[in-house]
Amino acid sequence: MLRVDLHLHSHYSHDGRSSIQQLIERAQECRLDRLALTDHNTVEGALNFTRVAPELAIAGEEAKTLEGEVIGLFITSRIPPFLAPEEALDLIHGMGGLTYVPHPLDRNRSHFREERLVELADRIDIVETYNPWCDVATNQAAARLADDLGKVTATGSDAHSAEELGRSWMEMDDYEGTADFLEKLRYARHVVTARSGTGRRA
Repeated sequence: MLRVDLHLHSHYSHDGRSSIQQLIERAQECRLDRLALTDHNTVEGALNFTRVAPELAIAGEEAKTLEGEVIGLFITSRIPPFLAPEEALDLIHGMGGLTYVPHPLDRNRSHFREERLVELADRIDIVETYNPWCDVATNQAAARLADDLGKVTATGSDAHSAEELGRSWMEMDDYEGTADFLEKLRYARHVVTARSGTGRRA
């Protein structure tokens, strides 16, 4: 089984505090097998990460749209900020990537209205149903939404420093390609070892 963290940040994000090397070292300490580096509005760090540690890295980006934020996983180039959500999600799929909606209903951050997520459902692959910076009610609402939409779910650490890695992850079978990854993720185990709190995060 692979331990996979699908939502984290490095110092390539404006609010990230750790270098890629620090994240690699921390992943080894926590026995994490894959990290999706999803810095805010840039893929530069993630592409560098795939060159430095290709066996560990999944290239991603968390992009701010005109509404909420979306993450692209297994992407090859930048998702520009402030696109319409449909345009950003289609761009990710056009790169052969997977679309992931982080903290979808968190009112403390840029978020989507629930009815918009229903409208966008055909373009969404994964819904984050546990984020340590969200309160319990917000995570539960995201889980209900994902269930209603029949979407694959994920737990993300949303780590902004190496010390925050290892608090939560997904355990899943190994995969070949993005379609197989999505199918394996559907049956993955969500693991939460500690709560980071409910402070605000970008």
